[in-house]
Amino acid sequence: MIERQSYHRVLLKLSGEALAGTAGFGLDAGVLAYIAQEVKTLVDQGTQVAMVVGGGNFIRGESLSSQGEIDRVVADQMGMLGTLMNGLGLQSALERAGLNVRVQSAVTVSQVAEPFISRRALRHLEKGRVVVFAGGTGNPYFTTDTAAALRALEIRADCIIKATKVDGVYDKDPKKHSDAVRYDTLTFTQAIEQRLAVMDQTAFTMCRENNLPIIVLDFNESGILLRAVRGESAGTLVGGN
Repeated sequence: MIERQSYHRVLLKLSGEALAGTAGFGLDAGVLAYIAQEVKTLVDQGTQVAMVVGGGNFIRGESLSSQGEIDRVVADQMGMLGTLMNGLGLQSALERAGLNVRVQSAVTVSQVAEPFISRRALRHLEKGRVVVFAGGTGNPYFTTDTAAALRALEIRADCIIKATKVDGVYDKDPKKHSDAVRYDTLTFTQAIEQRLAVMDQTAFTMCRENNLPIIVLDFNESGILLRAVRGESAGTLVGGN
């Protein structure tokens, strides 16, 4: 049986769409302020926080390339720049909340962000700074889910928290099925056998092979991040074999 526990160092995965609010595009100042306050509650109680953010509120490389006019590699590179814009927006909001923040990018943009260096990221975290990882993995064809799994392993995070608009993992789509059942905990094997969409397959495999737990939760519920890192019931915990 999987047991919940408290976590000292976590990686928070946010989709780009989450930052857009109801507009569906760009950045919503109110959403950024809300995220900053939720993260601040974690830092204030001693949790080390790193973040990976997507870029879907600006551009989705795979969708853009599927239209046939832009090469997939180029489209994915454009998407990486979208994540950088989101990372800088998060940095500003987090700093307004009183936090020390560093943005590290997998794409070289030395005028606006540090290059990703795992040892430097670790030192930032140990000093109580929030580290925002932008640029995905720096490579096309890889999602920001995979970037989250990779960065979490590189900084030796205790857990990935995947913030979504749904309060956990269900046995079927809760938007389409009123009888959908939410799981409190799941093993990696159960998630695979039941073909549950926790993260993309590459990211999920990395987490399973390295026994890195994932918590999927609804980020719009105030205080849920703090409950999750304290080991209290929050969303769905995926871990163990």
